[in-house]
Amino acid sequence: MTRNPPSSAAGARASRRALGVALLSGAAGAAIVLISAGQTWGEGETAATDASLPVTASGSAVSGVPSALALVGLAALVAVFAVRRTGRTVVASVLALSGAGAIGTAVLGAGDTDALETSAAEAMGLTEAAVTSVSHTGWPWFSALGGLLLLCAGLLALSYGRQWPAMSGRYERAGRRERGEQGRSAALGDDRPEDIWRALDRGEDPT
Repeated sequence: MTRNPPSSAAGARASRRALGVALLSGAAGAAIVLISAGQTWGEGETAATDASLPVTASGSAVSGVPSALALVGLAALVAVFAVRRTGRTVVASVLALSGAGAIGTAVLGAGDTDALETSAAEAMGLTEAAVTSVSHTGWPWFSALGGLLLLCAGLLALSYGRQWPAMSGRYERAGRRERGEQGRSAALGDDRPEDIWRALDRGEDPT
């Protein structure tokens, strides 16, 4: 009985480990970015007639880019297993770039005030409104963390993706096997006993 070399076995274990980490980090990263987009990123106050009116801005109001990139990254994570060779490298690159883009846009949005001013203007019914006492929450940084997880998943896919299994190959083999079984069944069906008896009843020679 032949045994795989120790280096080959270690490489296979590393590939499987990288596969599990990439799946978990990619899915978790996309979920974190999408959840963060619905949370409050900025808070402030705008002056009303006799009082101050609180205004807030969610992550999606600050920028819709992180959410869009998270969805692209999630789709790329699934597509990694549907393609091979060069296609897998391209999709893994898209996954990594989605994570990097989500990080950048989240960091830029961490100190954004435009969304707060827009919210204040809508609350006051004006085209422009000043916002004071501005503060920002930690949700933009959670979004950046999600982008980092997506980036890690993309880098793992770039490093180990060529060794990972492909769904398409497995389904193609299953399809060929099913078609072969159907072909054999059809061929056997030509010689079923009931067909032979029907041919004899019609006065035909079944041979």
